[in-house]
This record gives sequence, structure tokens and C-alpha cells, in this order.
Amino acid sequence: MAKFRLVHTSFWNDPHVIEEMTGEDKYFFLYLLTNERTTQIGIYSITKKQIAFELGYSMESVNALMQRFSEHHNLIRYNPETREIAIKNWGKYNLTRGGKPMLDCVRSELPEVKDISLIEYVAEGVPNESIKSVFESYYVTCDDTCNDSLEGNPANKAKNEETPLNQGSHDTLYDTSTSRGEDKEEDKEEDKEEDKEKEEEKEAPPLPSHIDESFIKIKTFFEEHFRSLNYRDAQDINKLLELHLDADLIIEAMKIALDRGKPFINYIDGILRRWSTEHAINTHQDFLTKGGQANGSNSKGNGATQNTVPTVITKRSSLE
Repeated sequence: MAKFRLVHTSFWNDPHVIEEMTGEDKYFFLYLLTNERTTQIGIYSITKKQIAFELGYSMESVNALMQRFSEHHNLIRYNPETREIAIKNWGKYNLTRGGKPMLDCVRSELPEVKDISLIEYVAEGVPNESIKSVFESYYVTCDDTCNDSLEGNPANKAKNEETPLNQGSHDTLYDTSTSRGEDKEEDKEEDKEEDKEKEEEKEAPPLPSHIDESFIKIKTFFEEHFRSLNYRDAQDINKLLELHLDADLIIEAMKIALDRGKPFINYIDGILRRWSTEHAINTHQDFLTKGGQANGSNSKGNGATQNTVPTVITKRSSLE
């Protein structure tokens, strides 16, 4: 299937969007509909840290937006255990036409979903009957099988009579065979997992690991002079920071790469490595000091770099 997502123009005229959503809400929702992890079925795996990084938001902002879209707008459902998100009305605009290619794609993606309740959640908004039947074959079959096996066991019948099924919850497959003691143990385990995730969110920054002032400085320069930053670019920049540390020095190398017409991460890394090994330039201060001593107005480049790039460095032969 082609890697693109449909956003109907009526999105902007939807009364709920107009009256209920803020500008940030619209931006966030469009991201959920079009980011590169979306699937044809409207259910996909994504972490809150990935969302925070790609949108440039803090974890607190992402948590607030996720809660707002789940509880106020009622447009998504997120399982923090499986890290899966489901878009409620995905099928309304993306699953309108059947056909073998579409059905094959749906059948290939549904088995990857860990939380079966999310399949039922999305299926409610699928208008095409042939596609909807494929969705139903996953959660209806599972529910029926689980319920039949439980009802066929006399011991479970008594437990079912004592403990009514929670029909409003889809967090489990209606399994009532566990004892209360086991339920408490499961609750404790779930609480531990939630606490662990919260601690990870507090301690660990969004991916990649160098999301700090240095990374933001390079990201800003990159997007102003190179192109819009994608996830691969961000990983490459993160590697540059791990290897060379000094953001200002990396930006100077990026300027040289631009002047050379080679705006590639590998080329920038090559410049930085050569500066380090051949000229002992490892910091921006080294660059300014040695550049000023070695070069006057003969260096290539313009603006701030014109009088600071060492002559020996700006020669094409030293970079290639």
C-alpha cells in the first residue's frame, strides 16, 4: 500500500473541530492521523516519548493532550501497557473501499495488534461491510471462544454467577476465572508497571537521548538551512553530539558543508573528524582561536565564518 494518509477537507468544517478544538488540538490530531507509524487499520504502536520528540513537546504536554483526546474529545484510545493507539473515526475516511489489496493489507496488520479491544473500538466506525467483517472476525471470535470455554467449565459457572461481567470494559477478554486474590496480585503488578513508566518518563528525556539545548540549537539551524528534520536526521544529529559534543562546532561544520554544496550528515562528520585529527580542533573555542591565527580574509564561506575557518581546513582537498 502507498505510504500516505487521507485527511478529508471536511476536517476543517467539522463542528467539533471548530468549536471544541484549540489550535494545539488540531495540530496534535493531524499528527496522530499522518505520522509515519500510522497503519491502514488505524491502530499502531507509538510511545509518548516519540510523540514528544517529533512534536517538540514536553512529556507533560503529551500526557495532557493524550488525556484530553481520550476523555474530552473521545477520539482516541491508548493502551499504556502495549503502547498502542487507536483512532476512533479512522475507518470513516480511510476504510471506505474494499477490494483484495485493501482486505489483504487489513488482514496482514490486524494480527499485529496486541490489545484486541482496540480492534473493536475502530471497527465501530468502519463503513465498508467487507472490511468491517474482517475486523469483527478478530474480536468476535476471540470473545466467543473465551466465553464458551468459561461457560463450559462448571467451576467457572459458579464464579460467573457470583461475579458479574463488567460489560463496559474492554481491557481484558472477559476472563472471570481468576480468584480475587489473583486479581489483587494483578492489580499490584499493573500499579508497579504504571509507576515504573512514570519514573522512566521523569528520568529519561524523549528520544533521542540528547534532546537538550545543544540538540535544539543544531535542529534549529538544520531546519533553517537544510530541510525539515525527520526522525533519521534526528538520530544522525544525536550521533554527532555523542561524538563531537560541541554544538557550536558542529554548526560551523554544517556551514562548511553548505558552502561546499554537500549538506549531508556523513560529510559534516568527516569535516569534524578531520578537524580533530589533523588540527586538534575539538571545541568551538579551538575553532575560533586557530581559525583566527591561520586565516585572514582568504577563507571560503560568508558571514560569521568568513574570517574564522582555517585556510588548511577550507581547501577542498582537506575535506574530501
